[in-house]
Amino acid sequence: MVSSAFVDAFRFMPSHFSLLLEKAAQTAELAFAALAIALLIALPIGLWLGHRHRGLPLALGVSSLGRSLPSVVLIGLGIAILGVGFWNNALALVVLAVPPILTNTYFAVEGVDSDAVEAARGIGLTETQILTRVELPLGLPLLLAGLRIAAVFVIATATIAGIFGGGGLGDIMARQVTYGLGGVFAAAIWVAGLALLTAAALALVQRAASRRMAPRA
Repeated sequence: MVSSAFVDAFRFMPSHFSLLLEKAAQTAELAFAALAIALLIALPIGLWLGHRHRGLPLALGVSSLGRSLPSVVLIGLGIAILGVGFWNNALALVVLAVPPILTNTYFAVEGVDSDAVEAARGIGLTETQILTRVELPLGLPLLLAGLRIAAVFVIATATIAGIFGGGGLGDIMARQVTYGLGGVFAAAIWVAGLALLTAAALALVQRAASRRMAPRA
């Protein structure tokens, strides 16, 4: 049955390409909106705490909380409180995106070589300049790793929002009666592809940042 469903999925894709493309765009819009909001929240906090070398319990606590939160329950609770809608679904996803971004940002900045920081202070750089010119560039690869983790998690979880009226590929997956099992499998394949493409793009950026920071002989 599973093998036939995969065959049906690959038959479904070309005949419903425009539908899948439209739904994938909706999923991406929802996921990237949530990631953008999470960045606006988590990035400044992580940078400040990491630069001050404070808030380790907070960073670890947020990380543990993010791993323990059940996605379905969180989104269901968010919809129950806020109602159905694009931004209500996005805000529920923000809660899932903040922990890896905040935690990795904190450790990216906090773990920068203290000798580099002291050398920057020695030449008269301000604390803001040290953060933006020394700590942030050196910690960028680890920071991007957190963003990559958050992106994959949010894209995969955004499909659940389709069950709660959030649209996107999850809408197809939640309507097996309409689209059949082949449609459900096709939507799942597109979700995986979207997550993998996003992860690959961020991995390339992370690799480029790592090479830029690597010492040259």
